[in-house]
Amino acid sequence: MPTLIPAPSIITAAGLPPKKIEEFIGRVNSKTDALSVARMTSPAGWVEPGQTPEFDEFTVVLRGALRVESKTGTLEVAAGSAVITHKGEWVRYSTPQGAEYIAVCLPAFSPGTVHRDA
Repeated sequence: MPTLIPAPSIITAAGLPPKKIEEFIGRVNSKTDALSVARMTSPAGWVEPGQTPEFDEFTVVLRGALRVESKTGTLEVAAGSAVITHKGEWVRYSTPQGAEYIAVCLPAFSPGTVHRDA
């Protein structure tokens, strides 16, 4: 039988000022480790530490823009666009003007596999 997810879990976010993470599918809300799906609502000026994750991340920006820095350059991902970041590659996310976006991590996001900078 299909599994209904009636509501997301609110997850504490890294970075400042705080952003809202609503995990619909993942290790916390659905006990799913294969992948995670979360809606992020990020204020203007939010920035998180860089990371070298053990998962691929597929992100669709719904409104605003997401900045994605890597060792080879910086992308500005506008509403209506998407970006894929690859496991094992260093990235840093920020939202200078604020954004709302959906992030899908494969396998599911885990604090133990994100490997944030100190």
